[in-house]
Amino acid sequence: MNTDYIIPGKYLMKITDDDKLAEHAMEGVDTNFRDKAEPGDFIVAGHNFGSGSSREEAPTVIKHSDVGAVLAKSFARIFYRNAVNIGLPIIECDTDKIDQGDELYVDLEEGNLNNLDKEKEIELSPLPPEMNKILDDGGLVSHLDKHGTFNL
Repeated sequence: MNTDYIIPGKYLMKITDDDKLAEHAMEGVDTNFRDKAEPGDFIVAGHNFGSGSSREEAPTVIKHSDVGAVLAKSFARIFYRNAVNIGLPIIECDTDKIDQGDELYVDLEEGNLNNLDKEKEIELSPLPPEMNKILDDGGLVSHLDKHGTFNL
């Protein structure tokens, strides 16, 4: 899924407030996404999630939609780094074992992902400890504000 589906480019020059921009999150795929998404929900996707442009608004609108994390088989590298930098958890895993509506339990620190409905543990690719620290602090800017340095 490319970034134009996550946040259509036509909104980027018109709307500068992240919360207002998030009203159009995933509009390229599901115009009712914002009405259906609940805090803590996950976006589950296939390969190369976030491909296309390097716009930071793509992970930002997902985060401002109160999505708990994005789970995908793989991520475009620039989306991956942008997501970590703004504090949006991203998880690489086999998403074929997850159906819409499944209740999931995720523990990034321990590297656990459980599909509670199917009673299955799903192997995930853990983030490097440095990236977990950035996520724990709410993103790169928050990490720098908190620690005054980039040293991890």
